[in-house]
Amino acid sequence: MQLKKSTVLALRTLALGYIFVLVVVPIATILFRTFEPGLGQFWKWITTPAAISALQTSLIIVAITVPVNIVFGIVVSLAQARGNHRGKGIIHSLVDLPFAVSPIIVGTSLVMLWGAEGWFGGLENYGIRIIYALPGMILATIFGTMPFIVREVEPVLREMGTEQEQAAATLGASPWQTFFLITLPTIRWGLTYGVVLTVARALGEFGAVIMVASNFAGGGQTLTLLVHSRYIDDHNEYGAYAAATLLMAVSVLVLVVMTAIQNRQDKKQNGNLS
Repeated sequence: MQLKKSTVLALRTLALGYIFVLVVVPIATILFRTFEPGLGQFWKWITTPAAISALQTSLIIVAITVPVNIVFGIVVSLAQARGNHRGKGIIHSLVDLPFAVSPIIVGTSLVMLWGAEGWFGGLENYGIRIIYALPGMILATIFGTMPFIVREVEPVLREMGTEQEQAAATLGASPWQTFFLITLPTIRWGLTYGVVLTVARALGEFGAVIMVASNFAGGGQTLTLLVHSRYIDDHNEYGAYAAATLLMAVSVLVLVVMTAIQNRQDKKQNGNLS
């Protein structure tokens, strides 16, 4: 269907206006309020022991969540795209469950399972604490970020087909050689996008994490919980804005670094081919 130029212009203006109101204005407002008291005060708010601890906790959670989801995402994607088993629809539904279930429900279910009175609460008798500790925060984040890599990698696997993998097997390549030399280079972009989405969601996870975190400074807070605590509990609006800006800066930095690494790898591969 061919649209008129006026219609295209109107739709483009509407889309840009929508993005401007819902994304640009809120972010610009936060940045303005953050730096309104000055750079010195901003630096003071993001270098407090609570802020540094929250940043470290967030990065630890990301560092554990991403590798777990990479392994899980690739395995499930291969099973769904290459397997001929029953129950594919059920697996799809289970993978997409975090999109449908409220994070509060996820946090509550984790408390029921791993809390002191839960099914596996006996672990605390052996000094293994899950809820209101870092392991519970990691579990909540892994659950919330579970679908992203699968949803990016599986369509790529379906599109590439099995011809190249079968040819490699015919030439004597082992399954691991086929995966690292054929499959992995093909899915690298989908995997990269999935990792970026996973990192962004892991850094911004709030609803499930607040249910299983102690929310105390010194390891019990992520950056999102610090923003909430400063804004709601401490009534420190500017401190909350500073923590939110730090969170945005970390997310953007991770995105830039991952993009740079991917571009460097692509240049190396193109150089080897030439």
